[in-house]
This record gives sequence, C-alpha cells and structure tokens, in this order.
Amino acid sequence: MAWLDRLSRTQKIILAVLCFPLLPFYLCYVCCCSSDEDGGEAKESQKGDLSRVEGARNDAVNVHGVRGQPSPRTLPRSTTTQRGDSVTQDQKPATTKHDSSISTSVDDNQMFHVCVLEQRDKSSESNVNGNSEVVTVEIHPKKSTANLVKKFSFGKGKVTRTNEAVYDNEGYVNDQNGAKVSNAILFAYPWDGSALKSMRIDLNQFKQLDAYASKVKASGSVEALVQNLLRSTGSDIEKLRAIWMWVTHHIAYDVDGYQNPTLRSASPDDVLRAGRAVCAGYSQLVQRMCSLAGVECKELSGYSKGAGYELGKRFRGESDHAWNAVRLAGSWHLLDATWGAGHVSDNVSQFIFKYNEFYFLTHPALFVGDHFPLEGQWQLLRPQVSLTQFEDASLRKSGFYNSGLLSSQPESWLIHSDQKTTITMKSSSPKLFMQTLNDKENYGILTLKPDGMKLDVYPPEIGKHSLKIYCKDPDSTEKTYNSVSHYEIRCKAVDRGLNLPEDLKNPMGPSWLSEQSGLHDPSQRDPLVHTADGRCSFSFRADSHWEFFGMLSTGAFCMTDDKQRRHTFMSRTVERVKFQVQLPRPGLYQLCIYGKEKTMAGSFSNVCNYLISCTNAKVSWPVFPLKYASWQEHCELVEPLSGVLPANRTIRFRMRVPGVSQVSVQGKATQDLCLDSDGFWNGLCSTAGCVDLSVMIRENPDDITRSFILNYQVEGKSD
Repeated sequence: MAWLDRLSRTQKIILAVLCFPLLPFYLCYVCCCSSDEDGGEAKESQKGDLSRVEGARNDAVNVHGVRGQPSPRTLPRSTTTQRGDSVTQDQKPATTKHDSSISTSVDDNQMFHVCVLEQRDKSSESNVNGNSEVVTVEIHPKKSTANLVKKFSFGKGKVTRTNEAVYDNEGYVNDQNGAKVSNAILFAYPWDGSALKSMRIDLNQFKQLDAYASKVKASGSVEALVQNLLRSTGSDIEKLRAIWMWVTHHIAYDVDGYQNPTLRSASPDDVLRAGRAVCAGYSQLVQRMCSLAGVECKELSGYSKGAGYELGKRFRGESDHAWNAVRLAGSWHLLDATWGAGHVSDNVSQFIFKYNEFYFLTHPALFVGDHFPLEGQWQLLRPQVSLTQFEDASLRKSGFYNSGLLSSQPESWLIHSDQKTTITMKSSSPKLFMQTLNDKENYGILTLKPDGMKLDVYPPEIGKHSLKIYCKDPDSTEKTYNSVSHYEIRCKAVDRGLNLPEDLKNPMGPSWLSEQSGLHDPSQRDPLVHTADGRCSFSFRADSHWEFFGMLSTGAFCMTDDKQRRHTFMSRTVERVKFQVQLPRPGLYQLCIYGKEKTMAGSFSNVCNYLISCTNAKVSWPVFPLKYASWQEHCELVEPLSGVLPANRTIRFRMRVPGVSQVSVQGKATQDLCLDSDGFWNGLCSTAGCVDLSVMIRENPDDITRSFILNYQVEGKSD
C-alpha cells in the first residue's frame, strides 16, 4: 500500500468515492495517514521550533510521561500530591540518561502546556543530535488544560462533594476571571453542607496545644513569642494553630482606636506591646508571626458584615475589614483572628473576649457570607460571588453554622410580605429556636421539625419590621440562645383576623420536643386548630412515667388561673392521655400542656402548645367541673362535661372511676350510680333545689367516709 502515500488528498477522495463499499475502512486509514503526515511536517520544522519549546516550558500546565516512561531531563515535571483533603502541586526536575529529540508545532501568540506523548527507541533512525531515543512532544493551547478533580468528605457520615481546580505547572489556579491564585483549591458555591472547615482536621488533636498556646505570655518581641509558641509544634498546621490560639486569646479589639483612628496602630510590635488592635493590627500580627514560623500567609482586605453593618447596606470605596489567607499543604485557606477573638457591643464601646472557632480555616463558601475580598480570586470559590449577591444575601451569623444549621429560606435579607411571611431553616439535628419581631415574641407561629423549623410571621401593621431568629442546642445547659439570622420584612397587608396572644408560647404543635416529654402520636398535628362549636380535644399516646395538665389562655380578655385550668379537662387511659377544651367565647386561644416525670422533683415545664380559633359568635361554654385531688388521672368523665348545670333539671351522669366500690352524686338527696358491664358508673340526679352537685366515691365497702372527686355548680344558685 506504499503507492497510496504518493497520492494527493484529492486523488484519495476520488478513489474513496469509487471504492464506496470500503469507505468506512478507508476513512480510518486516511486518519492514520494524516497523523503521520502532520508528524513529518513537524519534524521538518523541528530546529526552528526548539527555542519556542524552551520558552513554553515554564507556562506548561501538565507534563505526563506516557507508558510509564520518565520525562526528558530538560522538561519540568508536575506532580500532584494529596494530603488529607488538600491538593498540592510540587515542581520537581525529572532525570533521564538520554538526550531528547523534540517534535512540535507551536503558535507564538498562545499560552501552552507541554505533554510528553511518546518516548521510544529508534535504533534504525538518527535524529539531529545523532541519539537513538526520540521523545515526541506536543504543545497545546491553555484551553486544553485538563481539570484536576478532588473529592472532599468532611465529618462523619457527611456528603462527599466533588470540587474542581485547574492548575498550571507553576502551581497557580485560575479563577473565572482569569486571575491566578497560587496553589489554590477552588471550592464549589453554594455550600454543600459537608463541613465548616476548608480542610479535614480533628480539633481534639489540638487540645494540649490549644491549652498551652492560649496561656503563653508575651516576652518582649514578636520573634521571642513565636519561638516560645513553636516549642511543641511540628507541622505547619500546628504552628498556625498555636499562633491563632495565642492571638485570639490575648489581643483585644481596640474600641478606642476604632472610634479615633489617630489612637491606633497596626504595627505587630505595637499590637503586641499594647495588647489590642483593630482588624488591620490582628491581620498584620498574624502575618508576621506566620512568616517567622515559616508558614506562608497573606493579609487580605475587603468588605464585611460586622460591627456597624445594617441590612441592605451597599459597599463602595475602600475596604472596611482585614483578615488572612494561609497556605497549608500547598493550598490556601482563610481565617479571621479579629472575629475569632470575640465581639464588640452594638455601639462598639466595649469588647468581649469570646473565642469563636468558626473563623479558623473557614470553608470559603461560608466565609464569603460576611467577608467579601476586594480581589475576587481570594474568595477561593467557583463560581465567584458578585458584590450584589453578597449585599443581597441573608445575614447568617457564625452562630448559624456553629449551631448546626445548614440552610435557610428565603435567601435574601429583604422579605416582601402580604399578611404572612414564612421562614424555614434546615439543621443537621433537632434544635431549639426562638424569634422576635421588633423585639417581641408574639407575632409568629414557630413549629419544630427533626431537621429544622418553620416560622410563620404575622406582622401587626403595614411597614418595615425587624425579624431576628435565635437557636440553641437542646442539650445545652445555657439559657441563652445564639443569634443566627436577621431579616427585614416589608409588610403590605395585615391579617386582622389573627390576633396572636401577647403571652404566646412557642414552639407550637407537636414535635420531637413533645415526644421527648412523653407525648406521642398526636390526634392533632397542625399547630392551629379551628372549631365551629367551640369544643375540641387533643389526645396523645403518653409515657406512663410522665404526668401532665393543661391551661387555656387568650389575649382578648383576662382569664383567672382557675378558669384557665377549668376550661380544659384531662383524662387518661392506660396508653393515652386526652385534653378536652371548651371555649368561653369566640376568639383565638392558646392551649399549653405542661408535664414532668413523676419521679423527678421540681415544677412542670411546657411540653406542647396549640392555637385554637373559633369565629362562631354564639359560642359560650362554661368551665369543666371542679376536680378534687381524689380524681385520679386514669378516671374518665363522659357526661356531664359542663361545670355549670341548669336548674330544675334531671342530669345524666356517666364516668369511669376504676378501683372503687361505690360512686354517688350528692345534691338535695344522694343518688348512687350503677356500674355497667363496660366499667362505667351511670345514673340520674336532679338539680332541683340545689346550689351544687358533688360526686363522691367509697373505695372499700367497709369505709365509713367518702371522698369528693368532682363538683358542679347549678345555674342561678351560685355566687
């Protein structure tokens, strides 16, 4: 088939048409011939292009030795090293025993990367240097750079996420605008919920180092301090950790310098001497100490949502904050020692030391929530967040993530509302929440979920409202909640039909919290219940070692404690507990259920709450009958449920009172009730001439005395 090599491409095409049935096989052969032809043309221009190959080496993105052969001595070799969740790229010279013959095709106006495609022994051929080994090299445009894929899996049982970074052979990564960040990993945005840190670290391994570093005393100079801190450190991460712990535990924020710039200094020596600084002093001190420790560190500046920030602020002009980036294991990470040390009061008149772990090696997708660098590549994100996105995003404070929260809706700080606004938050585990609207707690219905919460807010009037949300861990012994988010609601209409009580107790409805308190399988799952006749009931499967009671309240009028208790009636069987409710008039009410373990001393705590709404103007129910101590929780009242009975009427009584020998109703005369086959005591009793009726029991047949268990008033006869 050598004669085919002497045919021109046109002749080959004509031949292909004539030999159409063999076309598929022939096209494959043409492709092979074309590749060889290009290679021959490249060899002809070999000498002229060698100099350009030399110049292209330093801009190469990847150098790969094919078939396991070593790269030529004159080309740099890029190696990718994986350490934990970091990807580093080190430049190491490769060695070989042979000189190279290089074949290439180059465009002078493009960036290149070099790929070693083939290195083979050509004993029957001779190259320009007379060597017997040939290395074939191609120069490709920069756009052909292959992506280096790195998987990150942070925390136990967390989602594994893929993040991509594109490196060149000098160890730089290019952001979406073409800017270069040295040896960086670009993290995906938005955050995937996998980890708070940008690299996998076990904070428990730093316990001894943290304890040591936080107690080291400054000794004259920054150099002496660093030398003292690094005594028990080995790796770069340990050196950085020691520096971080010392700065965040010994340098206070300079509130006087914040108010008066002439009083502050960012010099590391001055900061060390004074023991206080503004953000620039923190960042410069960290940079200086890292430099002395041999850890590469940069000072970054930009905009922040810190002291003095107001929702909706637009950032322009000079930066207002400074922080640091450090390189560990070949990759850049972010930290803010200023905010890690503590916080200032609202008017920036006082600084409170309160260590915040969140700002140490923070995941870039979280860090950008309140830090916006002036140089976009230092977001370390793909895609990058625009300034407008940064300004419009909802304010999620460090407490949001420290509390184990993952996401919230809506994403924007500004919410336009028509009567009701709904906020949802997702968490990694059950959490407790509270909220305030204009610093009051009674304008929202908050329901807990195993993985977060839902909040329905009902602004009381048209206009702007400030909504703040707080959270804490249910196992926390602290009574205070952490501030996690802040919104502004602009209300266009108000729901006048829903006037929430001033003493509203959230959370509303059954939840994991009520289950922890012994109440399961609720008959009413919605936190808001509507009733047409003013009556409703709520039942649960109840743990036997818990005891409960309920109270009904409203913000429309005053109810005494006795009426709050007696407008609910609790009865209990072996497995379930039931709360019956009768409303005194139409309106919106709150049912609060309290409980405690029987063996535990102390008071009852609120375990579940409901809202009850009734719009029927004819509703007017009296209280339930008065219960005495002898009425046990396992007793059940069927009728009469009204605690006020009509005068001159015969009333039917039916109730379950286990373990007694006799049940009687005492009025003008005493009427014994009969026990039926279902275990209920039944009978009739007249209210004629009575002020009240009392239900009595005799536990044993031989007992002389009886015990009162219930009392009813008769209409027109009581005070």
